[in-house]
Amino acid sequence: MSIAIPAPVVFLDKDGTLITNVPYNVDPEQITLVSGAEDALVMLRTAGFDVAVVSNQPGVAFGQFSENALDAVQHRIAELLAPLGVRFRGLYYCPHHPHGSVSRYAVECNCRKPRCGLLMRARLELDVDLSRSWMVGDILDDVEAGERAGCRTILVDAGGETEWVGGPFRHPDLVVSNLAAAARAIVTWPPAGGWGTAAVPNERLA
Repeated sequence: MSIAIPAPVVFLDKDGTLITNVPYNVDPEQITLVSGAEDALVMLRTAGFDVAVVSNQPGVAFGQFSENALDAVQHRIAELLAPLGVRFRGLYYCPHHPHGSVSRYAVECNCRKPRCGLLMRARLELDVDLSRSWMVGDILDDVEAGERAGCRTILVDAGGETEWVGGPFRHPDLVVSNLAAAARAIVTWPPAGGWGTAAVPNERLA
């Protein structure tokens, strides 16, 4: 009798990492993959990784759109990934913000990144081995959420992070310039003889 081994997953931040960042966008027609994402996703698929999206969606708390609107967002992401053969495990999102204008969602929660509640929920629902999984995002809140959950982490330094507030959970395993470089690093982990130009140190994290 074989014992099922929990799978590793690459968790991707949505806006600015996987999807071109359009603030508060829930229009499927405006949801497009960032440059190089197709190649990155095919690399991950070929290496046997599933993909899930982990995203803060404070627009719900601020009344910019309803929580139901995110169903169409998930459907659109699935449409974009399907031709690439990527196994998309779902969109995990936080609709809360402590300063929101919609009282139901204007709360402190454990799911808003940099907290790790979304990743822990995914671990239970998807039977994920977080220690073999990755969290990839374009800001340090993504990194912190991944670190707190026990994932390896990659920061895509493409201009999303502007504050550079450090902390004990805010030092990614790797810093890269785009999603394709992140995928190359993941599929060749651990590095043999260094990363060359695929991943570079970031002096702002020193």
